[in-house]
Amino acid sequence: MLKRLARSFLHKLKMPTSPKPTPAPSSATTEISEDDASSFTYVTEGKATILTPQKDEVFYNPIQQFNRDLSTMSILAYDEMRTEAAATKSSRHKKRKLPQLTILESLAASGLRSCRYGLEIPRVHKIVANDLLPEAVASINRNIQHNKLDSVVVANQGDATHFMSSTKSKFHIIDLDPYGTAAPFIDSALACLDEDGMLLVTCTDAAILAGSGYPEKCFALYGGNNFGNSYINSESNHEVGIRLMLRMIAQAAAKYRKAIEPMLSLSIDYYFRVWVKVKTSPIRVKDVASETMLTFGCNGCGHKIVQPLGIKRENKFAYPKLQPVGGERGGGGSSCQYCGGSHTIAGPMYAGEIQNHEFIDWILKINENASGETYKTRERIKGMLTLAKSELMGVPFFFNLNNVSALFKAPPISIDEYSKAVGNLGYDVSLTHAKKNCVKTDVPWNVNLEIFKKWNSKQNETYLQQMRQRAHDGEELSDKAKDKVAKLEKDIYYSPNLNEKSPGAEILRRDLIGGDDVDKNKDKGIEIDFDTENRVSSKIAKLRKVKMVRYQENPTKNWGPMSRPK
Repeated sequence: MLKRLARSFLHKLKMPTSPKPTPAPSSATTEISEDDASSFTYVTEGKATILTPQKDEVFYNPIQQFNRDLSTMSILAYDEMRTEAAATKSSRHKKRKLPQLTILESLAASGLRSCRYGLEIPRVHKIVANDLLPEAVASINRNIQHNKLDSVVVANQGDATHFMSSTKSKFHIIDLDPYGTAAPFIDSALACLDEDGMLLVTCTDAAILAGSGYPEKCFALYGGNNFGNSYINSESNHEVGIRLMLRMIAQAAAKYRKAIEPMLSLSIDYYFRVWVKVKTSPIRVKDVASETMLTFGCNGCGHKIVQPLGIKRENKFAYPKLQPVGGERGGGGSSCQYCGGSHTIAGPMYAGEIQNHEFIDWILKINENASGETYKTRERIKGMLTLAKSELMGVPFFFNLNNVSALFKAPPISIDEYSKAVGNLGYDVSLTHAKKNCVKTDVPWNVNLEIFKKWNSKQNETYLQQMRQRAHDGEELSDKAKDKVAKLEKDIYYSPNLNEKSPGAEILRRDLIGGDDVDKNKDKGIEIDFDTENRVSSKIAKLRKVKMVRYQENPTKNWGPMSRPK
């Protein structure tokens, strides 16, 4: 008898733990009568139909369908990848049964997302939809019952941080989509995330992560800062926001001997969202320093100097040497070697790759076969993820072509002409998912500035030819035109509207490429070709011709994150 009891007890200890949330109060599970049905609005999204009170007590934002569509597909992709990995492992070792997915939506509001997960993800075992507000939990329960998901989705009323840190359950997927920052939830989420599980983390405080108005709050929440309010670096701040989020998660995970693997990182409309796998790996935790960086960003021309906080050499940590702020050409001091501008230090932030191409391919495959009726944002998913996958690896930060052209008061350069110039010099360039007319390139910054200088001179040459032709045709030129022609004939790089103390004027005065004997007016130095097609420009042109929705159009008046629910 004692032996049987002991065996039974040991068997229970070995049983996998399933989610056992604290049940919601009984008042929250009351079904609505037909008489009360008129007080609710029925909303269908994906395969779920939810009942939302006409009185705005529970937060629901229809603009977030893109987020929910993509999140559902990403969990499907995660499950297919783990299933394939398990099958490969089983073929080499003893066959084992892969457990079905367990999912936690920590801040569930109406429960729409959890209901969609329950209806649209086949291999899901249990979903916990948690919220602090009794009204939200009542809404979640109504929607669970309405969608007949009682056996899959369970509501829980409680503080998300307390629930995640105290539950004995482990979840394969934890979805954190708060109003504002997710920073307070990361440690407790790591505590209940299953081994090799995935965090889906949203931060809607873009004004803090990518803006310049709250640097002290950004540092307090994320342990670092962006490039501040310089116009030339304003677009780059959006990528810094993503990297600050990833570094925050990596730093929190390292405390528990866990390492992160970013699967997908997106800047979407007014918020950032990252998909991160987490695995216990003390060896990989040693790489945290080498995967963390500070970056010196020039406030004048946008040149950036990356300073890693650690160096990995033959699996051994090496203390990094401070790079001179003057840059890779050996300049010293604190001012930019190209324009003389000051630097802003951004970070510490994540320095590794922020996209996983295999994961993106899985999502794109699922998206291609998905129903357009169920997933109404599938065209935008295709567009954004295709661009995210195309981004250059190993190249942090994108920049806006128009912002650099504006340094010289030159007409904007097109992506087509820029990619031809870069490709013909033997370098690469890519678009970015985050912003229109922004690119990533591996061109050294001095060569990049030379491209824009030559672009400015090319426009000046066109202007000179036009003026000479008009004079040849007998047309009398204005005094202003004559003065500009005279100055351009003396210096083809001349820009009449450029302030002499501006970064652009300083760049025009400096030799960017060669020795002191280079005469910019004799076209010595590198040859830049804006017209000849090449592999790089063809790649960019082909990508831009693909019919896909790249960026969200404003679908309603006053569109955006909406107000916090009361």
